[in-house]
Amino acid sequence: MQLKKLSFIALAVAAASSQLAQASAQSDSKGFVEDSNLVLLNKNFYFNRDFRNNTGGQSYREEWVHGVMATYESGYTQGVVGFGVDAHGAVGIKLDGGGGTSGTGLIPTSSEDGSTQDDYSYAGGAVKARISNTELKYGNLFPTAPVFATGTARLFPGSATGFQLLSSEIENLSIDGGHFTAIRDGSRETNSDGEITTTYGGTVANSADYLGGTYAFSDNFSATLFAAQLEDVWDQYYANLNYNIPLSDDQALTFDANVYDTSETGDEKAGEIDNTAWSLSVAYKLGAHKFTLAHQQMEGDDPFDYISMDGRNSGDSIYLANSVQYSDFNGPNEKSWQLRYDLDMGAYGVPGLSFMARYLTGDDIDGSNIDPSSAYAYYNDGTGEEGKEWERNLEAKYVVQEGAAKDLSIRIRHSTWRANSVGNAYLGTDLDEIRVITEYPLDIL
Repeated sequence: MQLKKLSFIALAVAAASSQLAQASAQSDSKGFVEDSNLVLLNKNFYFNRDFRNNTGGQSYREEWVHGVMATYESGYTQGVVGFGVDAHGAVGIKLDGGGGTSGTGLIPTSSEDGSTQDDYSYAGGAVKARISNTELKYGNLFPTAPVFATGTARLFPGSATGFQLLSSEIENLSIDGGHFTAIRDGSRETNSDGEITTTYGGTVANSADYLGGTYAFSDNFSATLFAAQLEDVWDQYYANLNYNIPLSDDQALTFDANVYDTSETGDEKAGEIDNTAWSLSVAYKLGAHKFTLAHQQMEGDDPFDYISMDGRNSGDSIYLANSVQYSDFNGPNEKSWQLRYDLDMGAYGVPGLSFMARYLTGDDIDGSNIDPSSAYAYYNDGTGEEGKEWERNLEAKYVVQEGAAKDLSIRIRHSTWRANSVGNAYLGTDLDEIRVITEYPLDIL
């Protein structure tokens, strides 16, 4: 990635140079052991996906898995430069599944007959160093940048192998940069050297680089900028503005705008890419109620794509408003709307209980102008007919507030997704889906 392409980061640093952070996290270090923490997470996941019109293919997927994940983060040794280590280990146990119902992504499957494993485990770790308020890490990491984020939608989070630099030397400015060469899907792979690929094109890259940051102008207004390069595939840029307007003690308006710009680079392994994807949402909070309206639009004849592992939807590198439980609403030229309602029952005497409902609809999906040699040629069926889709999500969640089971959470999610015949050809068959997720984190250290 050419340095001139990252000049906006230098501008952000210059704009905030008069506000150097006063406190140094490293000078406050208590030690390798003293600042360490260990969290044990028990997670139970039931997944049911019912395909409605998958003629000649799999019509039903159902699996139930329990997982235990331990995450250890050491403190930093004292001194000008501190050193430490992070480590994690996970065990997944199948409680039900197989017999033709595999494929939910909760547990690894055999490459020969598609059957699921009875259990699996893996471990990973990283070394780290810190000076002042800047950390450098290498190993199996969990990046969350909007242009490179490992997946969190299944039993365990995915990880990536490489370097990551995190810095907060300037007050209100956080910087995040990374160079990664491999990805592990936390629920489907035990090896840490999985290929970095694109979710929709399935294109493999040897490495991914990114640099960006977020600057908080105030408690209610922030801006984020990132640039990334997927080697020989694309250059990608991301920007976000988030503005919260308090109206009273129990009322607020929140505006959130996201935009990605993607174009081919290097050897153009995925073919020519030229698209801009953007979304704008506005949320109105009134006491226990929150109403959200969002619009998302794809500008370009190819879909908006993002990083995952082995061409599966196992990454979170998409921070658009209408990327939801099943669909990303990111087809070529697609325009989509979302209406969402959230309810916090704490205001009605049941703290920890919440509900969510949303409906999304997208149309104008048209891949008729995609080059037949492109990785996204499957969007071009030659008819030019426009695809349509819609999705409905319902969710109930309860978090125990006190007692021995404090922080235990139970979440039930239901999704319905439908498309017209063209949308089915692009995106898959109609489906109904249920997920039941229980999590119980325990702070050991």
